[in-house]
Amino acid sequence: MKKFLPVTLLAVLPILSFAKGPDCHSWPMNMSEVWLQNAGIVAIEKINEPKTKITLLASEKKAKGLYTQIYHFIFYDAIGNSYEIITNNDASYGECSETGVDVYLISRSVSNK
Repeated sequence: MKKFLPVTLLAVLPILSFAKGPDCHSWPMNMSEVWLQNAGIVAIEKINEPKTKITLLASEKKAKGLYTQIYHFIFYDAIGNSYEIITNNDASYGECSETGVDVYLISRSVSNK
């Protein structure tokens, strides 16, 4: 029983130390939609935003309150096609658009409907 408390603390403390950072998914999401349109892949108005899946993959605290954030988005259009995007940008609690957004299209699935 004496070993249980220290082992439990060692297991839990690293979880508490992760820097989550600001919730800034809207900036990279908007820039991804613009990128998809500018690349001629899908028009913004055809994206079904309520179906969009958003996952924060990483948030690393940098100097002066900046966080490098990496998001994974899955966009769906009106006919069921999907577009998987990974983004990378810096954000802070005061401003989500501290830097531009690097956008990477990693998958495009076409519906056969």
